[in-house]
Amino acid sequence: MANVVRAALVQATWTGDTASMVAKHEEHAREAARQGAKVIGFQEVFNAPYFCQVQEPEHYRWAEPVPDGPTVTRMQELARETGMVIVVPVFEVEQSGFYFNTAAVIDADGTYLGKYRKHHIPQVKGFWEKYYFKPGNLGWPVFDTAVGKIGVYICYDRHFPEGWRQLGLNGAQLVYNPSATSRGLSGYLWQLEQPAAAVANEYYIAAINRVGQEEYGDNDFYGTSYFVDPRGQFVGETASDKAEELLVRDLDFDLIEEVRQQWAFYRDRRPDAYEGLVQP
Repeated sequence: MANVVRAALVQATWTGDTASMVAKHEEHAREAARQGAKVIGFQEVFNAPYFCQVQEPEHYRWAEPVPDGPTVTRMQELARETGMVIVVPVFEVEQSGFYFNTAAVIDADGTYLGKYRKHHIPQVKGFWEKYYFKPGNLGWPVFDTAVGKIGVYICYDRHFPEGWRQLGLNGAQLVYNPSATSRGLSGYLWQLEQPAAAVANEYYIAAINRVGQEEYGDNDFYGTSYFVDPRGQFVGETASDKAEELLVRDLDFDLIEEVRQQWAFYRDRRPDAYEGLVQP
């Protein structure tokens, strides 16, 4: 019997406040569960606007503890209700002065499994993230969930192949890549990098982008979220480039082993020859 996982993702427009944004994602999750999904992921800092278009101290108000903050706690309840694994990207405060761009991973029974903190932090026009976030310091965790081994890589991380590879070496079968990227800046790369990473590392990727314009800048988030398989092929159509959308797709995890046997990229790695890659 095929090892098929029905997976979901949400690309959403900003509502104007956290309470309605969280409520909207809860309804998307319930609809995904009604469609039979067993895992779902949301976009980067899903419960807030993409405030990194500006550098203003007022936006630290979006931060909360992980896992004990209100959003992750609420998502644990939602996971228990729906029986789904949930990937929850939020702005995390660890202690005073320590802030991270984080995604919590919650198992289908509501158990908090851990978190990933974004490693690569951009600081360019419209994406002033170093003002808010410290670089991630928790490595490249892969979480053993009810549906399989799930990893997370956040937005700007996707430009760096090393993390994709480490997630594969750590056993990932599906990597969620919650993002906030704007039209004109990365449209060409959006449908190139994640499929290439899926091929190079022979696993599934869920690429999630915000959609629409928000009040803190001119960034036009273009959605076009998708699932891509270990052969680099889209699983079904991509999402709209203009509208909010829930995607639900069937992912055949047996394809991972089939591709790894056929292409054998992990067999033919040469870590003994790669020392120069990690020299500063």
